[in-house]
Amino acid sequence: MPLRQVLQVVSQGGLGLFLSSAGYSHLTANRIAFQAQVPTWLPIDPDIVVLASGIVEIALGLALLTLWRYRAYVGLVTALFFVAIFPGNINQFVNGIDAFGLNSDLARGVRLLFQPILVLWALWSTEAMRLVRRGQRHP
Repeated sequence: MPLRQVLQVVSQGGLGLFLSSAGYSHLTANRIAFQAQVPTWLPIDPDIVVLASGIVEIALGLALLTLWRYRAYVGLVTALFFVAIFPGNINQFVNGIDAFGLNSDLARGVRLLFQPILVLWALWSTEAMRLVRRGQRHP
């Protein structure tokens, strides 16, 4: 297996573990902290949003770890999920909400820069980038 593929497989596994862990923390230790990121304009109870997003993160993490045949599709859905939750990070920055040690505008601003990296991580590690570029329906 070429080095690039090895790196992608390892990276995809790392992303799966990261998402599963983050999802678990949504449901347990960091539940309150994640509520601080729910956009204030969203007309849904923040706790429901945190629980639902935690479940989705666990599902995506497990899918990244197990559904290798559909890896490009799982990667694309994961990237779209990262885009969908970006307003929460913007909300935290705009409203100056302290959570996860992000207690300054600089720290919250730097955090915003990492969201595109997560999107690219999902697309590259699963080869979904090729799916997007070619407009293919099947990997």
